[in-house]
Amino acid sequence: MSPMRAAADMTRLYFQNPLNPLSHTTYGRSVAAACEVFERTTRRYGKPEFGLHETTVGGMRVPVREKVVWQRPFCNLIHFERGPGDARARARRGSDPRILIVAPMSGHYATLLRGTVEAMLPRADVYITDWIDARMVPLSEGGFDLDDYIDYIISILHFLGEDTHVIGVCQPSVPVLSAVALMEAKDDPYAPSTMTLMGGPIDTRINPTAVNDLAEDKGIDWFERNVIMQVPFPHPGFMRDVYPGFLQLSGFMSMNLDRHMIAHRDFFQHLVENDGDSAEKHREFYDEYLAVMDLSGEFYLQTVETVFIRHSLPKDEMMHRDEPVECGAIRKTALLTIEGEKDDITGRGQTKAAHKLCVNLPDDKKAHYEQPSVGHYGVFNGSRFRAEIAPRILDFIASNRTRNVTVTTGAASGGTAAVKPAVAVPAPAAQAEAPVTAMPDPLDKILLARPEGAVDDLKRISGVGPKLEKMLNEAGIFHYWQIAQLTDAQIAVLDDKLEFRGRIARDNWIDQAKKLGNSVTS
Repeated sequence: MSPMRAAADMTRLYFQNPLNPLSHTTYGRSVAAACEVFERTTRRYGKPEFGLHETTVGGMRVPVREKVVWQRPFCNLIHFERGPGDARARARRGSDPRILIVAPMSGHYATLLRGTVEAMLPRADVYITDWIDARMVPLSEGGFDLDDYIDYIISILHFLGEDTHVIGVCQPSVPVLSAVALMEAKDDPYAPSTMTLMGGPIDTRINPTAVNDLAEDKGIDWFERNVIMQVPFPHPGFMRDVYPGFLQLSGFMSMNLDRHMIAHRDFFQHLVENDGDSAEKHREFYDEYLAVMDLSGEFYLQTVETVFIRHSLPKDEMMHRDEPVECGAIRKTALLTIEGEKDDITGRGQTKAAHKLCVNLPDDKKAHYEQPSVGHYGVFNGSRFRAEIAPRILDFIASNRTRNVTVTTGAASGGTAAVKPAVAVPAPAAQAEAPVTAMPDPLDKILLARPEGAVDDLKRISGVGPKLEKMLNEAGIFHYWQIAQLTDAQIAVLDDKLEFRGRIARDNWIDQAKKLGNSVTS
């Protein structure tokens, strides 16, 4: 449709040219409006920007800078770094909670949660998962499924350290709950202090929606045959199996097709009437809504089967690789669930079901809130989210922090109130600069918090590329001698934690590291 789209755009420009007498007539504006509607509904939209350049901290406007602080092939972790400001703003930032927002991998980009981030920034140190479009990830980077998604969340929580608060918006609710359960089962010190699940499909047997019914009616074989496609040339992910974003978008739009058709009809009318403000609001919304990304095929199919067909998590049958996911292991991470009264994607009660699964979590660490008169997107965006939902999340976090500090959160009325943690826990020892102490004891003697002198080029070891070198550095391995001295027990732990899957022994890293270490010494 590119030629027709180009022709429509040229026609629009012709009829909008002020030198063209027809541009001042209803006929000319109607032709230009029709061409713009056609061009916009057939365009492929690029990834939007967050565009959050400043916020208010302690009553002072401070700049905000996006910074990628953690990377994997399918995800970047973005930190919204708040600028210096004055002494009051700096003091306030020091007491603000660290929040990880896990964005949904469901077709839209993480920028769909721009409003969520914006509402949290004045009172929190915010990080968000920025998932990568699967069509942009080469096949050489391997696959990505639901198990990998859970591993990514655990790895990010290790990176962020203690007293982190995680928010799962919609689809991530299941992997976030699973990740926390796995971490709690191992007494992981980096399990989050609080977990907020918003509009998530924890148990889709409760008040099933059209989305849930479709999954159960069709079965996994139908999805594999009809919605999984291969990335075409010349995209970097050429030949990768994906669930195309435009199919996900088509499904969402078909659920409220009349609403979208009315919106585009009104947009056409606004253009004809020269109502620029109303037309611009339409453009802003649909520039975001129509920007979609492809999902990894194996991730999509495993999610559909596990969450919507088998209902594995609420049935206590979910597995993470060969390890059972037991929500009963959650005893410390406080749980807040949030739902929308008019949510037509995640039915009422589906998210609240998480409370029944966390049977060993004390009642004073559980809370549920249902927002009246909002649909699915109103749960995490819009005026009611800012005024009624976000303050509740921040108050819940303040009441369940694991550090014995006094923090200030905004009340629903927009004021401030000093809130102390409901459970005062002695402050832990200073956090390491890298997630070294998260590793089991066998690695304590070999890992370093920082390199000793110049960092060795680990890529000289056959089988270690830039990606593996970065993972090793993040774990605390910077030198050849560290790899050369690894014991069998330490290798087993690294295999498990960093998912090397026998790569160390298979590629003979130990002997290579010894030879490289000797050559450096000599």
